[in-house]
Amino acid sequence: MKGYIVKRILAAVPILAFVGVVAFSLVHLAPGDPANIIGGDYAGPDEIIKIRKELGLDAPIEKQFWDWVKRTVRGDLGRSIFSNQPVTKLVGQRMEATLSLTIVGGVLAIIVGIPVGVLAAWKSHTWIDRTAQIYAALGISIPGFWLGFILLWAFAVNIRIFPVIGFVSITDDVFGFIRSITLPTLLMGIGGSSVIVRMTRSAMLEVFREDYIRTARAKGMTERTVLFTHALRAGAIPILTVLGFLSAGLITGAVVTETVFTIPGLGRLVAEAVQQRDFPIFQSLLMLLAGFYVLINLLVDLSYAWVDPRVRL
Repeated sequence: MKGYIVKRILAAVPILAFVGVVAFSLVHLAPGDPANIIGGDYAGPDEIIKIRKELGLDAPIEKQFWDWVKRTVRGDLGRSIFSNQPVTKLVGQRMEATLSLTIVGGVLAIIVGIPVGVLAAWKSHTWIDRTAQIYAALGISIPGFWLGFILLWAFAVNIRIFPVIGFVSITDDVFGFIRSITLPTLLMGIGGSSVIVRMTRSAMLEVFREDYIRTARAKGMTERTVLFTHALRAGAIPILTVLGFLSAGLITGAVVTETVFTIPGLGRLVAEAVQQRDFPIFQSLLMLLAGFYVLINLLVDLSYAWVDPRVRL
C-alpha cells in the first residue's frame, strides 16, 4: 500500500511541472501587453518601456521563468499588476465564496445523485427509472448560464425569496449566507447530480447482472443488504471516478456560476485576470487549480485501493 501511495505522489510531480510551463507560456504567448493596458491609450513609447521595466517584462524570457519558478516554490505568488496587492491576499479574500459554493454544491450533488442513481437501477424500466433519466438528461444538456438566469428570474426577480446578486460571509450573517448561496449551489448541484445519476445507474445495472448478486438474493438477503452491502461497493470504482472529476470540475465551473450570480470568488478573479492580462494572478490560480486537480486524483486513486483490494496489487 505504501508503494502504491508513493508511486501516485511521484506521478503528480511531472504533471505540476508541465502545468507550470504551460501557464507561463500561455501568458507570454497570448496577444496583448500588460504595459499597454496599464499605460492606457495616451501612454507614449517611453512610458511603456518604463512600465515594462518596472514589471520585469524587459528581462529575457528564461530569467522571467526561473524567477517565477523560484518564487512559486517558496510560496510567493507575486503581486497583482493592477492592484499591487499580494496574490495570496487576493486569493484569501475570495476563497470563502468559492469554497462555500463548491463544498455545498458538491455535497448536494452527491446526496441527490447517488441515491437517485441506485434507485433508478433498482427500479429499471419503470416510471421511476424514466423520471431519473429525464432529470439526468436535462441537467446535463441545459447550459449552466441559461439555467442560472432561469433560477434568478423565478426565485429572485419574481418570487423574491433570494437575492439577485452578491455573497454574504457566514461570519457576518448566517441567514444571509444561506440565502446568498442557495441558488448558486442549486445550479451546481443540478449539473453535478445529473452526471452522478447516469454513472451510478449504469454501474449498478452492470453489478446487478453478476452471479453473486443473484446468489445473495437466492440466500434470502433483503434488498437493502444486497443494494448497499454488495452491489454499491462493487460498483463504486466508476462512481468514485466521476466524483473525482466533478469535485475538480466544480472549481472550474465556479467561473460561470460566480459570473451569473455576481459572486466575488476565485472564478471571477480568474476572469478578471484574463481580461486585464494580470498574469501573476492568472499563473498562480492556474497552479492552484492544477494542484487541486492532482490532490483530488490522488485521493480517488487511494479510494480505489480502499474499496477494491485488488487495486493494491
